Amino acid sequence: MQMRPPGGTRLRADNARMVADVLRRQIHDGDVAGSLDEPALIADFGVSRNTIRDALTILRDEGLIERSPRVGTHVVARQLEHGLDALQGLKETFLMHGEVRNTVKVATLVDPPRAVARKLALDDGEQAVYIERLRFLDDEPISLDVTYLVPDLGIPLIQHDLEHNDVFALLEQIAGERLGRATMTVEAVNADPHSAAHLEIASGAAMLLLERLTHLQAGDRPVDLEYIRMRSDRVCLRSTARRTQE
Repeated sequence: MQMRPPGGTRLRADNARMVADVLRRQIHDGDVAGSLDEPALIADFGVSRNTIRDALTILRDEGLIERSPRVGTHVVARQLEHGLDALQGLKETFLMHGEVRNTVKVATLVDPPRAVARKLALDDGEQAVYIERLRFLDDEPISLDVTYLVPDLGIPLIQHDLEHNDVFALLEQIAGERLGRATMTVEAVNADPHSAAHLEIASGAAMLLLERLTHLQAGDRPVDLEYIRMRSDRVCLRSTARRTQE
């Protein structure tokens, strides 16, 4: 892979960043595991040894690899994919990667903010069920979730086991029908001290913030509004896009 296009000159830092971007995705996809061989990387990317070492330093600083003069370079961490194409809860998504469990911090009725009430199509003065959960994959915290629910479904839902079940599965059980669709937005935010402490990351570290409004299939009724803060070092979001025909 030639990193220097004809007619252009790239700085070593530019090449190192591009190498790191490709290697990062290979690590997260599981295409690169175990040890990394510098001569093989030099041949693969067509760059200098110093560029490869700069790229590996970037990945080391992100906590994905460890480097040792005697042991070499080894992959030590990778992200887990959370697909945006399928409407699934965290327990369903990471079923093959470990046990998802929840610590329920709050589960109560609240007077929702007006913006939340509008999105859930609540009547004036109608309350919403508010749930805040810290979510773990095995023993590692990976997300901090805030959920607003319509009261006719949310009130019976909080009587169930929220520590070991996804809200989606409980919603379908209580409603007696399937969830249909969700609208989502994803943005990068910096971890506030409260979120950072719960997720065991540095204050100010980059996180993913997912807002998701979920509707029942029948009647397209909005029933669940979530604000999910995910550790970007452990979770990535993936989707498949198709170009529409005009």
